[in-house]
Amino acid sequence: MMEGWFVSHILEIFGAVTGIIYVFLEIKQKIWLWPVGIATSATYIIVFRDNGFYADMMLNVYYVVISIYGWRAWKYGKSQDDHRRGELKIRRMSLQGTLTVTVAFFLILIIMWYVLDHFTDSPVPFWDSLITSLSIVATWMLTRKILEQWHVWILANAIAVIVYICKGMYPTSILFIVYFIMAIAGLREWKKDLLRRQVEPDTDEMVSLTDK
Repeated sequence: MMEGWFVSHILEIFGAVTGIIYVFLEIKQKIWLWPVGIATSATYIIVFRDNGFYADMMLNVYYVVISIYGWRAWKYGKSQDDHRRGELKIRRMSLQGTLTVTVAFFLILIIMWYVLDHFTDSPVPFWDSLITSLSIVATWMLTRKILEQWHVWILANAIAVIVYICKGMYPTSILFIVYFIMAIAGLREWKKDLLRRQVEPDTDEMVSLTDK
């Protein structure tokens, strides 16, 4: 019986494992998080489609696209400190950015909730839309290395755990419990790194000044 369950959930288990690897790489700010994220998202497009979570399915399509952008942004984006081309560094969200993201979140939520409620057979249209909307804005914030993305992930993952347990998607529920714990760890790790950069001189900037 256990073997049959494992076989029938092999794709979901694979996605859960690669998803955990993805968050670990995210915490450590390793650029390889993006290709791993693409593999995870491609897997979950199928998993969520088969379970009727259409907003989450489309979210993972978005993840594939934004991961390609994020991969490039992390490697070739501008430094937030001096606008030179180079690897992105962690930064805080500005007031204007917070307002923009908040408005975007509510617009995405309302539109997605309406579509799922009226045009699909989603069993949980509001919760599906809520998790998806939070995840969309959090992923965009990740591509810019914005610290507050971890706050959004903590909220989204907490909601997701409850919803997926209620739907009997236990491997995915376990994944999101791990996501929740790792998001807390990621917030602490990124805060430490940001504080360290604030009190220590920027090595790249010192080299640049030396070369002048």
